[in-house]
Amino acid sequence: MELREQIVKEGNWLFRYRGSLVPLLLIMLFLPAVRNFAYPGHSHRLNQLWEIGCLGISLLGLGVRIYTIGCTPRRTSSRNTTKQVSDVLNTTGMYSIVRHPLYLGNFLILLGISLSVLCWWFTLITVLLYWLCYERIMLTEEGFLRGKWGDTFLKWAEETPCILPKFKNWKSPSLPFSLKAGIKKEYHRFFIIVAAFTFIDAIKERIVQGKFVLDLPWEVMFPFALFTYILIGLLKKKTKVLVVEGR
Repeated sequence: MELREQIVKEGNWLFRYRGSLVPLLLIMLFLPAVRNFAYPGHSHRLNQLWEIGCLGISLLGLGVRIYTIGCTPRRTSSRNTTKQVSDVLNTTGMYSIVRHPLYLGNFLILLGISLSVLCWWFTLITVLLYWLCYERIMLTEEGFLRGKWGDTFLKWAEETPCILPKFKNWKSPSLPFSLKAGIKKEYHRFFIIVAAFTFIDAIKERIVQGKFVLDLPWEVMFPFALFTYILIGLLKKKTKVLVVEGR
């Protein structure tokens, strides 16, 4: 099997499990990374500020995903999780400045979480694992899009960077932004982000203080995130409040 065929085969498999594989691998590395944790500069306050800053990076990634999804139609490749689908080639909005905005969002989410651990090699492995997995996914996805859209895809790909945004290319999205569509697809991710930061903080405090305690930001954020997760989940399942035609 040629190398490209092997990479595409791996990419097809990774495409299906992209939402769980990298986080699972990082969970396995977390405890070794945090076992010698100490407050940065021996300051509890500085540690809290660092965690809030890292949360901001992850929420920026979530915002990228919500805005991208809120401006794109249904049945597009990056939003599908089981097989390659593309009824529309997205080239406007976030897709006008970067070819894979959802994966950019994922990267920022993982980067923020990994930085909060305060272990340089854990963050480095996070970046390397992300690139190793998503490079194959992006290659597979773009091969599918090239086969379906031909020269239209090639022209767009030539003008638009893969993962680092080129802001001067911005074109207004073809569909108006729908916050409901974004929330409907991403509400669970907000809970996962807050839960991850809460868990990391609890483990770090256990190492430093010898007991499981939470800093005030997570005592507030976790119940709020859990409440919104349950509420939006019920609205999605029991009502049509979050239904947006064509999204």
